[in-house]
Amino acid sequence: MIDKAELCSKIVEIYPDIGECGIDIDVDYDDEQQRWVVALEKDHHRVRTFLENGDAELCLMGKQCVSLGIE
Repeated sequence: MIDKAELCSKIVEIYPDIGECGIDIDVDYDDEQQRWVVALEKDHHRVRTFLENGDAELCLMGKQCVSLGIE
């Protein structure tokens, strides 16, 4: 089982601009869609992207979170 706080920390580790550049991050699991929702916000702009469970596991292993890199 993936831990929300661990996933959030790993995303910030892989993408250090998050936080340092004033970008807020929120990570939550969507039970209905069965995937992770990653919300990024800077100033009043908000982007939501999704991580499938397999992508979230790869992210935790220190590999790039592909959908976040695209955003």
